[in-house]
Amino acid sequence: MLFISTSGVLGRYIDGNPEAIIFLRAVLATVIFLLLPRFGKNQKTPRFGTREFWIVVLSGILLTVHWVTYFHALQKSSVAIGMLSLFTYPIITSILEPVFLSTRFQWKHVFLTVLSLLGIYLLLPNGVETSGSIFEAVCWGIASALSYSIRNLLLKKRAERFNDGYLMTVQVCATVFLLLPFMDWGEIARLSSLSWVPILFLAIFTTVLGHTLFLGSFKKFSVTTASIMSCTQPIFGIALGAMFLQEYPEFRTYIGGLFILGAVVWETVYHNRD
Repeated sequence: MLFISTSGVLGRYIDGNPEAIIFLRAVLATVIFLLLPRFGKNQKTPRFGTREFWIVVLSGILLTVHWVTYFHALQKSSVAIGMLSLFTYPIITSILEPVFLSTRFQWKHVFLTVLSLLGIYLLLPNGVETSGSIFEAVCWGIASALSYSIRNLLLKKRAERFNDGYLMTVQVCATVFLLLPFMDWGEIARLSSLSWVPILFLAIFTTVLGHTLFLGSFKKFSVTTASIMSCTQPIFGIALGAMFLQEYPEFRTYIGGLFILGAVVWETVYHNRD
């Protein structure tokens, strides 16, 4: 979670088109994955059937959507609002998990969803006003949360059976091929010359280490539990934003964040009791 939380401050710090940033991130991550030995000494090299392969590719497309929309959210607001709007995804995951994995639906998730929506409302400085960058940022963040939730649910059973590094390699390759036709090569050249250090950091620590370790946690926990455990991310991310970007959230943002993270903590306690 500490590694993944660096995405917030890096997404705000790097001045560039989100699609170009994610493309370079995925290219570097692909190279690193191909150069490194497979993660997990006790795991055999996986062999996908056709159906499994395309499900992992689809998860890579969803991961691309998650990354791009999340960076749009960060660039239109702040680390705090971008991360907190994204962190509706544990609640979205808990609602969708019975659909994807045939687990038991729980009505408490309806209450937690309402609590999260109240938190989102408080993130908006003027309430539900459909103009302004903050409203756009929250919409981007929720879109990112939805795509991330579905991606995680698709990978739950695959993460239990296949090598984490291999799954991530297929996904970042899918990101490269998906974004390739839309690239502005002038922008790529500019980012490569001016922002290569933070993009390299984004590829190594956030993607290769952070996302691979998070995917590996699916072997031990349900997707909902793994998602809930990630509630530390906004805390790390907001602290990094204050430290490196001097971004200090407004009081209303703190209250909204408490509602969202409160719903997540509530789910943590009762999920562990179950």
